[in-house]
Amino acid sequence: MRQKELRIALVCYGGVSLAVYMHGVTKELWKLASASRAFHSNDEPAEGVQGVYRELLETIGRDHALKLRVLPDILAGASAGGINAVFLAQAIHSGQSLEPLTDLWLSTADVERLVDPDAEPVWRFAKYWAQPIAWWLLKRPGNAVSESVAPETQAEVRRKVSQFIRGRWFEPPFSGIGFSRLLFDAFSAMADGPCGKPLLPANHPIDLMVTATDFRGHLELLRLNSPPVVEESEHRLPVAFSARAPGSGGHDLADPLELTFAARATASFPGAFPPLRLQEIDRLAGERDVEWTGRQRFLERVMPVNTRQGSVEGISLIDGSVLVNKPFEGAIEALRGRPAQREVDRRFVYIDPRPDRTQTLRERVDEPVGFFGVILGSLSTIPREQPIRDNLEVLERQSHEAERHQAMIAALRPDVEAAVEKLFGLTLFLDRPTPKRLHAWRAKAQQAAAERAGYAFQSYAQAKFTAIVEDLAQIVFDAARDLDLPDARPIAQHLRTALARQGLDRLSAPSGGASPAAIAFFRAHDVGFRVRRLRLLTRRLSREWDADPDIPDAAVEEAREAIYAILALYFDRENVGNLGDDFATTSAGVMKDPVAVIDALAERRLLPEVDEKAERMLAEALERMPKNLRRLMLLTYLGFPFYDTATLPLVRENALTEFDPIKVDRISPDDARTIREGGTRATLRGIEFYNFGAFFSRAYRENDYLWGRLHGAERMIDLVCSTVEGDLKLDPAAFKRKVFLAILEEERPRLRADPGLLERIRNEVLSR
Repeated sequence: MRQKELRIALVCYGGVSLAVYMHGVTKELWKLASASRAFHSNDEPAEGVQGVYRELLETIGRDHALKLRVLPDILAGASAGGINAVFLAQAIHSGQSLEPLTDLWLSTADVERLVDPDAEPVWRFAKYWAQPIAWWLLKRPGNAVSESVAPETQAEVRRKVSQFIRGRWFEPPFSGIGFSRLLFDAFSAMADGPCGKPLLPANHPIDLMVTATDFRGHLELLRLNSPPVVEESEHRLPVAFSARAPGSGGHDLADPLELTFAARATASFPGAFPPLRLQEIDRLAGERDVEWTGRQRFLERVMPVNTRQGSVEGISLIDGSVLVNKPFEGAIEALRGRPAQREVDRRFVYIDPRPDRTQTLRERVDEPVGFFGVILGSLSTIPREQPIRDNLEVLERQSHEAERHQAMIAALRPDVEAAVEKLFGLTLFLDRPTPKRLHAWRAKAQQAAAERAGYAFQSYAQAKFTAIVEDLAQIVFDAARDLDLPDARPIAQHLRTALARQGLDRLSAPSGGASPAAIAFFRAHDVGFRVRRLRLLTRRLSREWDADPDIPDAAVEEAREAIYAILALYFDRENVGNLGDDFATTSAGVMKDPVAVIDALAERRLLPEVDEKAERMLAEALERMPKNLRRLMLLTYLGFPFYDTATLPLVRENALTEFDPIKVDRISPDDARTIREGGTRATLRGIEFYNFGAFFSRAYRENDYLWGRLHGAERMIDLVCSTVEGDLKLDPAAFKRKVFLAILEEERPRLRADPGLLERIRNEVLSR
């Protein structure tokens, strides 16, 4: 059976109270990933929603001979959407339940629970003089409540808004420490609840990034032509976490205090909550009697400039969506160097609760813009709704580059295979491929490819050399952040100068091919070449030889597992964490002694030793293969230097990212219309009162959360089915109906604010 991973990078927008809807969507992703993990672990089938997802995966396996695993491994978010990303990442990494976050949204995400006790009106007639203002805002004809809130909820909203007006003025109404307590207690409830296995395979990377805004900003160095370097203020502050999935459940992604910091900072809505300061998290730790043991390391990693400048204790963080409401960039950055255990279908999935705003633009394009509209739009609305076109164009370029690279390799294949056969003759396919022979064959093929490239070899060698030096510089820059440099480019230039003094100013030998110094350098540092070669094998195994009727499926799968096991050896050498705790100290001296740092990297990564182990593993795998598959593997493995010399100078990426093109999917009410047409306006209530509506009514929160689950389930089934190539043999509509009814049954004990909600939607499902 062919295996594939559906890897999901999830981006959660900021959306004020529509974050409750986004939580419903993320909960379905969590349930789908849980069902996928159980399916691959051969656990007992679950009931309810997870049972439906399990049945879907089993049906695809039976009808399409495809064993699919769903892996949400990159999470990014902003504002209240960032809270969903943080909690989902914790659940994925730890195996804990996401249910406590549901309780947080439904029970405590209400203005009456969030308001600071010091901001509440002291007595009934507090600020009696403010009653005319309250009447003007809340009851006059055409007022904000009448225009944007449903009639049945207007009285509740007016009562709660009136409390704000009669409470303290010119200070945030909501409690910062109260918000932090709610978040931390939700993490504690997750830890105290049921816990299963992590939702990712052991040692698989998981990346989380949420945005925050440094209100006062910090100084960053900016490179110019003249003057060479200037200081600029930077207000964007991403809070990121990277980890490897553990082998067992119950392990936190990070210290719960740090996760609380991230969630509280990204959702610190201006004017509603006070800015987050470190003293608030310190106070929380004291109240909960827990020690923040990694406090200094966390601050140095997340706020390195503020830490060096001594300003970290006074930093004030506000909502991340002020500057970055749609954090695609961080998610794209996390793609680099991700390992692959089998064929990968990479998706970027973003949740957009309000795609209907484009309709508003069409309806109101001729209306003049008022005084306050200009101010509010410039400060809030426009930055939050800036389109993601730039981010998607980056993904599109990467995908186009991958497709272009694949097309070039396919066109070169007949000539390359003929060259390999001529170079080695029939003995290649008659001799037993021992590690010693593989080493000799590989060296002979690389030398022949270099010599036949002629003058083009110099550009190929320079492309390799430049990419390696830049990668080494980035590793050093990331390890030694105290160098006070704007980026890794000065390090790269310093390394390049030092290497030139060692004879690497010219890479080709007079007789053709690489010089001895270049060969030694590439053997010690060129991880990219090894990874590209193995990934070409995995692609051909998954996309070509898998469909060959003359090659047994079991042989292809065994070969695929062997190649991915070899790839893992090289991925371990790319991990900065494997370079030793003292590497940061070594890296700090790069500007004084760059050669020592280069030598340290070579000694710690030991690529020639890895090559020996890789060749032993490959020789053993080739020995077990049928002759036809062995022949194809050898033609590709030994032909790779010919492919690489021809294509590497023509591609912009160093092919260290996931090999296949990336697809982008949206989840929104407009994309899930199986139950009800009309999109956002027909389903969500939180859009009322300028997207704050759900914070004023539990009935609204329950409605939006439920529709988030229903829409999320529909799109999860769409995503899973879209990974199947060829004609789909199952009926997605039947599975959607099953999962809708299962969701409604699961939520029956919880959703009580609107007694008729579940039954109304159930009737709509049954009528379809």
